[in-house]
Amino acid sequence: MTGTRGKFITFEGGEGSGKSTQIKTLSLFLKGRGIDHIITREPGGSDGAEELRTLMLTGDTDRWTAMSEALMVTAGRVDHVEKLIKPALEQGQWVISDRFYDSTKVYQGVAGGLGLENMVNLQKLALGDFTPDLTLILDIDVQKGLARAIQREGANNGNEDRFERKGLKYHQALREAYKAIAMSESDRCKLVDASGTIDQIADAIQQVIEPLIAGVGD
Repeated sequence: MTGTRGKFITFEGGEGSGKSTQIKTLSLFLKGRGIDHIITREPGGSDGAEELRTLMLTGDTDRWTAMSEALMVTAGRVDHVEKLIKPALEQGQWVISDRFYDSTKVYQGVAGGLGLENMVNLQKLALGDFTPDLTLILDIDVQKGLARAIQREGANNGNEDRFERKGLKYHQALREAYKAIAMSESDRCKLVDASGTIDQIADAIQQVIEPLIAGVGD
């Protein structure tokens, strides 16, 4: 794959939508097809961004304003892109990220009340024209997703649950915002029904990925 730019794939969705599981499944699929790739996440992905992740995802639900969150996560994103994502893509690796800038548009822009257009402009200011090749938006019933997320945090003895505790109305707004993005940017974004089994969801994702794999290595 020398000389060929890698593909940048992002996963989006509300809490408990199954992104982590499907990223692992996709990784195995790509490995089986001989696609060199790395997995990363947001908030986080680089040393500086991981420090910001801890600040954002822990503590009281009102610890930060939506604007503080947007600025923190975007600052981390710039570091993430410049230090990890772009170098990997230039080396021909694919990059799979658990969340990217659509999360800022949805969480802080729509549900946080800052405005979708404002967050779009902030991302353009920070990243220029840099954008994912494909964004997979996993869609699931809000209550089902939150139940999964709470169970996950309990099993992991984790404390990164600040957003999960924001309430049903907040999370319903997230879901509707993601659906709207999928509709308005259908060339880049694909909405995936995440209510089925792990295998059913994985099959749907692989069908979307196949056109990107076609021609790799030719």
